[in-house]
Amino acid sequence: MTDAGAIDRDVIAARAGGEPRVLARLPSGWAVFGAQQFVRGYLLLLPDPVVPQLNALEAAARAQFLADMARLGDALLRVTAAIRINYAIFGNVEPALHAHVIPRYADEPAAMRTAHPWVYDWAQATPFHATAFADLASALRRELQIS
Repeated sequence: MTDAGAIDRDVIAARAGGEPRVLARLPSGWAVFGAQQFVRGYLLLLPDPVVPQLNALEAAARAQFLADMARLGDALLRVTAAIRINYAIFGNVEPALHAHVIPRYADEPAAMRTAHPWVYDWAQATPFHATAFADLASALRRELQIS
């Protein structure tokens, strides 16, 4: 693993069964809910093992990570009222591969509907709580065909 901080800690916690934000174990890593739900259903895909960037993966592992990322987006489209999915891979602040999977909704405030997701005030976002998101998590797991 890289010395990436939060991504490493989240993957270690997911492996140990101690990360409440875990949605599912996918072939390339862990699907987890974002700690701050600035839009309902915001997910991250964390690779396991952790690598510094997408280009650090061999071709097959890279393809699997990207396929899993799209699979999460497909599931969100099918179980929420999302009209599109935004995908982002940066690694600038947290220097480890992780993908943001962000559902976008027609009922978002008008000024936000077409804005970059990072303009949301994350400090004011709803914190993730497993109980509050249990129904969405169950629906997504069914869609992903994961028990």
